[in-house]
Amino acid sequence: MTAPTLHTARLTLRPLCMADYPAFAAFMASPRSAHMGGPYDTFGTWALFCHDAGQWALFGHGGLMIDLTATGETVGSVCLSHGPLFPEPELGWFLYDGHEGKGYATEAATALRDWAFATLGLTTMVSYVDPPNRASAAVAKRLGASLDPDAPRQPGDEGDLVFRHPRPQATA
Repeated sequence: MTAPTLHTARLTLRPLCMADYPAFAAFMASPRSAHMGGPYDTFGTWALFCHDAGQWALFGHGGLMIDLTATGETVGSVCLSHGPLFPEPELGWFLYDGHEGKGYATEAATALRDWAFATLGLTTMVSYVDPPNRASAAVAKRLGASLDPDAPRQPGDEGDLVFRHPRPQATA
């Protein structure tokens, strides 16, 4: 499946391109990626970038960059991940420095979540959150997700909190 372009009131979620790699790599190499297993070296940043792009061909979902529609500025990424490191589909997000606290992560994750449920026919998805990452836990809660203490964890991240996302119609 080709990665879609999704639109919200303020954001454009679009496929990754090579021009995105330098900022993506800088984020993943920085201490800001600590809640995602980072900081990563060049090999790790490239592997993650390719992972987000390549999942579209393998699973029909993957990563999208988050752009401000009004300016075209890229402010982060949102991704639906699966594969051997993820026991079930995982909705994740990150924002570049200076773009937190504006609702972009919640808006982008809502759009990808709703697209995935409607288009892929998923029955569930989760978000794995490092316990000290209170900002991501707050985003998961704003999305209507609830803690699932019995959910399987990613290998090596058994201490993560797992937030389960209900299908959108279940939250109404």
